[in-house]
Amino acid sequence: MDGQTFLSDRIATPDGIRPGAVLVRDGRVAAFIPANQISRKVPANFDRHDFGESVILPGLVDSHVHINEPGRTDWEGFETATRAAASGGYTTLVDMPLNCLPATTTVSALAAKRKAAEQRCWVDWGAWGGVVSDNQSKIEALASAGVLGFKCFLIHPGIDGFTMVTEAELRAALPHVAQTGLPLLVHAELPGPVDQATRHLQNHGEDVNWTRYSTYLQSRPEEAELLAIRLLLSLCREYKFRLHVVHLSASSALAELCAARTEGLPVSVETCPHYLHFCAEEISDGATLWKCAPPIRSRDNRERLWQGLKDGVIDLVATDHSPCPPAMKRLEERSFRTAWGGIASLSMALPVMWTEAGRRGFALGDIIRWMSAEPARLAGCSSSKGRIAEGCDADFVIFEPDTEFVVTEDRLHYRYPISPYLGEKLRGVVKATYLRGQPVFSGGKFCGEPRGREILA
Repeated sequence: MDGQTFLSDRIATPDGIRPGAVLVRDGRVAAFIPANQISRKVPANFDRHDFGESVILPGLVDSHVHINEPGRTDWEGFETATRAAASGGYTTLVDMPLNCLPATTTVSALAAKRKAAEQRCWVDWGAWGGVVSDNQSKIEALASAGVLGFKCFLIHPGIDGFTMVTEAELRAALPHVAQTGLPLLVHAELPGPVDQATRHLQNHGEDVNWTRYSTYLQSRPEEAELLAIRLLLSLCREYKFRLHVVHLSASSALAELCAARTEGLPVSVETCPHYLHFCAEEISDGATLWKCAPPIRSRDNRERLWQGLKDGVIDLVATDHSPCPPAMKRLEERSFRTAWGGIASLSMALPVMWTEAGRRGFALGDIIRWMSAEPARLAGCSSSKGRIAEGCDADFVIFEPDTEFVVTEDRLHYRYPISPYLGEKLRGVVKATYLRGQPVFSGGKFCGEPRGREILA
């Protein structure tokens, strides 16, 4: 076989959705051929894959995933996370530096992560390095070793092994981060407003009921995000580093983020499918599967986040896939205080986003920008990922945008099939996923052996 031809009436090219064919050689896109030129320009000896009316999308890129390996493979792991990714149309994941043991804050820890990933990845992956309280001197070495950027927390991350940074510690790290030219991804909540809100709740004594979602929501006020983002924008202005705000849930910060972009600060922003699909008014008391941090906020807040996407203030949508063993969700205790805060969604993010985007008049081109092109740009891999264009990896999603289905456990291919999306009726089915021209998922089954590779800065 000299090459492959992928044909469809709807191919998502950088110039829009067009009928035609994608020629693939050696795992890369060789050319896009418009439909009226196929008979003349498609080599007869190429293997043909005709997907008819199904849409060929570029493989999705998720820049915010907690794979948890090495050290916590009882939570997830490379094999199950990347299987879930393939089933959901993702062909590239970037793994966060925490929840694994050791955390990815040193070159040796990065080496341990690479060892754990060998021959276990169904899709490609990369690594963010961690910025913690005491590793400022190791930042440039991590960059040289191949991390795609860095992640830090301004509040306790809820887990041991990865420390938050104070303003003073962050200031000590920022010259090193800026020197690398790589982005710093920040969990933007300050502890002060959270501690104050929690003390206020505790002062009510017996009246505090942590099985109520409203109690948890009050304990993580928007002010914690807003003040954190103000601090980060000030530091970005001072140190000229590339700032990326992860999982924005507080729409009250959008105006200041917009002003920062207008000013020319190098800042980008993400939000997550759960903030764009769910709302606080519809979360039942005791429903700890919905717990995440920052929390899912009001219906009005959700709509303002959608407006932020429309206006371009929010650049991308990442899953923040954060699984855990079911016992950690405290499903019997029903306490939002003690339950793990995280939502796993790699298998369902695309249909969740397409369902909600379609209701608001968005198109597949918007989905591609938010979930392929912009995450690839953030991770520094846009020359090979996130687009169906000459020279890019032949990473494709065969997508049926009009097919509806109900979320069931058998569609969740990560380690533990628990999800707040179970029972939801969604629109859009991943028919197949191709990595560098080879199928990794098709017809509900996984194909061949894991062939994912690490992507490097």
